[in-house]
Amino acid sequence: MGPKVTRNLDRASREDTPMQRLSFFLFLALASSVFIAPLHATDVFWPGWLGPDRDAAVEYFDVPDQWPKSVTEDWSIVVGSGSAAPVVGNGRVYMHSRLQGDEVVTCVELETGTILWQERYAVPYRIPHYGERHGDGPLSNPTLTDRRLFTFSVTGILSAWDTSTGALLWRQDYAERLRDSHPRWGHSTSPLIDGEQVIIHFGGERRGTLAALDVATGDEIWTDGEDGSCHASPIIIEIEGIRQIVEWNHEAVVGVESQTGKRLWSHRMPHIGSNQNSPTPVFYKRRLIIGGENRGIRSLEPTLDKGEWKVAENWHQRSVSLNMATAVVSGDSLYGLSHFKRGQLFCLDLASGEVLWEGPSRAGEYATFLTLPDHIVHLDDSASLQVLKADESAYRAVASYEVGESPTWTAPVLLEDGFLVKDRTKLFKWSFD
Repeated sequence: MGPKVTRNLDRASREDTPMQRLSFFLFLALASSVFIAPLHATDVFWPGWLGPDRDAAVEYFDVPDQWPKSVTEDWSIVVGSGSAAPVVGNGRVYMHSRLQGDEVVTCVELETGTILWQERYAVPYRIPHYGERHGDGPLSNPTLTDRRLFTFSVTGILSAWDTSTGALLWRQDYAERLRDSHPRWGHSTSPLIDGEQVIIHFGGERRGTLAALDVATGDEIWTDGEDGSCHASPIIIEIEGIRQIVEWNHEAVVGVESQTGKRLWSHRMPHIGSNQNSPTPVFYKRRLIIGGENRGIRSLEPTLDKGEWKVAENWHQRSVSLNMATAVVSGDSLYGLSHFKRGQLFCLDLASGEVLWEGPSRAGEYATFLTLPDHIVHLDDSASLQVLKADESAYRAVASYEVGESPTWTAPVLLEDGFLVKDRTKLFKWSFD
């Protein structure tokens, strides 16, 4: 925002000279021009999974009246395998991937695709059968602040890196302490920044803990419980004036006071068999929307009544169900990918849980979503990026682009005039034609 100018105009009209008044209005014009200056690529800040507020909302993009019919590849580089999405800040792109058995952190200049620095460390891991199409990780999305980048390895190693130089600042691994380092399919939960804390769930399915660490030192601030880890990422919400971390672990959806680690409430929803707890919870008007494989979608409402927390279930919709794909909110509707019918996009009314429409079947196994004013952007696992009208009455696709050479299991990053997409091994920068 431009500088705030306060002035007594009556007094100015009596005492200022014409030259002083001219200078003053020129200053106002300059301030206004700074305020409305167009966004440049170097201004884009997309720090992690689902963006700055972990809600998939893109606030810096101007939706065109007519979406372009095609896109142009500006550059592409090989960054390695894995499902970690790119993050962007200060004109740089940061990637966490796997090359030749090592996990690799890469910093790339956004405009040119030039690699500025790259660091690697050994993380031996082989994903179990049926997960092979996802690769051997990393699966967790990195998280960016002004000076630090946080990565979480597929085996549960949390690392903090200097964003300018790539120097390793600190590293934490709770494997020896918990004797269970990661869930069966590896870690895919993404680090969450809350002020001077970085929050992550260490451990495996049998035993783990939600931990808050100091962003500067890696020192432990608090931990919560011994629940096993699962694949969903935590979010920050505020209910009854209390800031809390909400996460879906191996046993339950829980609310934890953000500064103390005090468990506030818990709603049992365990990972059973292959029915994984994977999608990130969605927060909407004091309600949490939770969906899991073969278990439909639920609306939960934590409330504080006379000092005691309670969790009510408002509705449970069974006809659509989330597997790995996290749904998003636009207006008063939820948009997502149900794993039923071999993948099917849907729109659901958040107040009642009623399914408003379902798209074509066989849409794929996975999709990630972004929200724009009146639009939904989704990238499916076949490297097709589509734009939908956020319409409660019907499925309406308005644009579609092919954006990769191989399967895409990562989330896209929307820029002011295009987007970033990582396929199996390459990172692409695309511009709208």
